[in-house]
Amino acid sequence: MVVKKTIVVENLKYRYPNTSKLALDSISFSVDEGQFVGIVGKNLAGKSTLCEALVGLVPHFYKGAYGGKVVVDGVEVLNSSIGEMARHIGIVFQNPFTQITAAKLTVYEEIAFGLENLGMDRVEMVKRIDYVLDLLGLYDFKDRNPFELSGGQMQRLAIAGIIAMKPTVIVLDEPTSQLDPQGSEEVFKAVQRLSKEGVTIVMVEQKMEKIAQYADKVMLISEGKMIDFDSPQKLFSREDLENFGVEPPVFTTIAKKLNVKDETTGLYPVTIDEARRLFSL
Repeated sequence: MVVKKTIVVENLKYRYPNTSKLALDSISFSVDEGQFVGIVGKNLAGKSTLCEALVGLVPHFYKGAYGGKVVVDGVEVLNSSIGEMARHIGIVFQNPFTQITAAKLTVYEEIAFGLENLGMDRVEMVKRIDYVLDLLGLYDFKDRNPFELSGGQMQRLAIAGIIAMKPTVIVLDEPTSQLDPQGSEEVFKAVQRLSKEGVTIVMVEQKMEKIAQYADKVMLISEGKMIDFDSPQKLFSREDLENFGVEPPVFTTIAKKLNVKDETTGLYPVTIDEARRLFSL
């Protein structure tokens, strides 16, 4: 079975206008259809810039010096407008307030807003809205004002607006940074469900326990360079993570101090279930 590559990045380099240092430096990787990829690294490592490069904001909006190649869903970013890329890839930012229009009075109407702008047929529009309301657990709130929702619900609404457009890829740039634990869990479960539906997910996140639990692969970025791109178990078992401003999941930290590893793989546990299994042996 041939696995489709929904993202292919080759030797990507980028420098913002009026700066001398590369924000992205020779980054190459690919992502399979339906994969959930987490991106980690300290502040200003280049994580958000990479997200912007995937959706076309770099270089079309921010300009600057650009080199290499980014292909999303078979479309090369450099040769396509931001509007064209929006048909293939959507982005969700940290704060849902930046994406909720405030022009509509209900959750249902808010999701419909983008579809209306496309001039979509009403039958198809209703079908898509009902689908995303169910997918993201928002159906019971469809008649509520968006600003009466909780933080987690608002972020799911922001994601719903993107999903209704049916992109192949969704990029999320620290979507849970302003949410409490319950809101964070709501978002991660919703995104995991999207991944299982076949949507490719790229998420920048600081909550390592969540990334370890949900992501298929994790990318480590430092000073614009991709340091590693591997499974959560392999990446978080690295002994030099602190050099890159990343703390491994708490279960991994404890296991490292006690030198408890999986005898078969030689790797440390990264989730509570893995830790429970190893510590009970």
